[in-house]
Amino acid sequence: MKFVHRLAYYGLGLFFGIVILLFFLGGKKTSCDYSPNARVLKNIKIKERKFSESSMNFFRSNNIDTSMVSEILKDGDVDFNKSNTDAEPCNIYFISGGPENKVLELEIENCDSTATIQKAYIKKDE
Repeated sequence: MKFVHRLAYYGLGLFFGIVILLFFLGGKKTSCDYSPNARVLKNIKIKERKFSESSMNFFRSNNIDTSMVSEILKDGDVDFNKSNTDAEPCNIYFISGGPENKVLELEIENCDSTATIQKAYIKKDE
């Protein structure tokens, strides 16, 4: 078989393979969260979110909407040095993010079915 024919068969198979993948995976919300930071944020985002009294007082006193937590969980950074990933029964994570002029840090208790924002405070420059 000539090289041109082999190349044509290869291209045709590649084309149909891509079309089949697009058909099966096109409607699904698939994501590639491979970094530890992205995995922790995704894990917390999909759980029921609760707020402690301390965190609610912080949000009220600083006139910050609790929807800011969703923004932080979308693009925030997990500080694994401060976090306690071996805590029982729930892991404790410190996540910071927000607008540049007001960076918030959240202390989140990540349990099996819920994620509770324990504390929130404005992060000071180090």
